[in-house]
Amino acid sequence: MQVAVVAVGKIREKFWLQALREYEKRLSAYVDLEMVEVQDEPDRDDMSAGEVEALLSREADRIERHLRPRDGVIALDIAGDMLSSEAWSERYDRLCAAGYGRLVFVVGGSRGLHPRIKRRAVLRWSFGPLTLPHALARVVLLEQLYRGIRILRGEPYHK
Repeated sequence: MQVAVVAVGKIREKFWLQALREYEKRLSAYVDLEMVEVQDEPDRDDMSAGEVEALLSREADRIERHLRPRDGVIALDIAGDMLSSEAWSERYDRLCAAGYGRLVFVVGGSRGLHPRIKRRAVLRWSFGPLTLPHALARVVLLEQLYRGIRILRGEPYHK
């Protein structure tokens, strides 16, 4: 299966990069994984609603450049579906069988994702009500993808 992660912002911290590389390596036995980072927009705490909308729209433009018509888009969204690892594994299995050209996981920037990206998504997935640093969210995403595949295959890892 072809899988892509399109994420807003660049990770610079070595420890997050090491964790991502570890899961990329593990996943390489199961999926053809592509990691894409798009530039984030400058952000301020005092932005108006209109300024936030414009920021999200510009980031969405960059994300959409990496989306194809046949992609099954999964948006990471705090308001999305919360799934156990087992439920995620079942959902992943259904998504793989749905005939998408590839699955594309989208991780937004500090302000989240523009509504048009959320509308495009076949699944809005939440890791719960916690606010996670975006680098950690990417690590959790890859770990859960790996765990879900291992569950599907009946391979040891999940406990």
